[in-house]
Amino acid sequence: MRKAAWITDIHLEFLRSNRVGAFIDRLCRASPDALLIGGDIGVSRNLVSYLEEIDQKLPCPVYFVLGNHDYYDGSISGTRAEVAAWCHGSRRTRWLPEAGVVELTPHTCLIGHGGWGDGRCGDFLRSSVWLNDYSFIREFLGLNRGALLLRLNALGDETAAFLREVLPGALERYQEVIFLTHVPPFREACWHQGRLSDSEGTPHFVCAAAGEVLREMMARHAERSMTVLCGHTHSAGTARILDNLVVKTGAADYGSPKIQELITVR
Repeated sequence: MRKAAWITDIHLEFLRSNRVGAFIDRLCRASPDALLIGGDIGVSRNLVSYLEEIDQKLPCPVYFVLGNHDYYDGSISGTRAEVAAWCHGSRRTRWLPEAGVVELTPHTCLIGHGGWGDGRCGDFLRSSVWLNDYSFIREFLGLNRGALLLRLNALGDETAAFLREVLPGALERYQEVIFLTHVPPFREACWHQGRLSDSEGTPHFVCAAAGEVLREMMARHAERSMTVLCGHTHSAGTARILDNLVVKTGAADYGSPKIQELITVR
């Protein structure tokens, strides 16, 4: 058995440098065999510096996906390129979409992709919600709602394509799969202030394209099991989608990062 520490939506940009160090020290004291970071680590301009500090201090492998805030004040393409280049030279930190299937134990593997609220769950065009994403990420600037919806659809499709490529091999080899992502793949896992989000919020907070693939593939592999770890909504909850498919959504408060769970990996 091994122990993985799961954190998400830590938003280190809201902390002074000494408190960032104190949080990383707390992670070290938990003595995990692996650290799983579910996105929203910082913003584009300081993301790599936070990853560097974690990489230098933690003595275990670190696996992460990116969240929407990680692209703020930058671009999706540029931030991803910077992260990929840095990871190629890091000691033990890996960006999960590039890492593919990661063996945690002979019984359990890890895969991951950040996902995106892809506008397909609820009524995006009539929703009164307007996320800061649409004002602070370069690829969204100047788009009307129709064009923005198409862009969000494409980002959701990207996650679905990743799952269709990677998940079959993971399910063939491993009994249990952990899928680390940022955005809940199902409405049933989209919690807000202790309740499920309504059609106003779900277009922005559910990656429906990913959920469709997960439901389909896990229904075909009843002998395997999957745990999805996500965040994004800042509210905690657990949803059992199928007998063999469970989604855990992490809670978060700006300025108070925490360990969501120390997971025993068989």
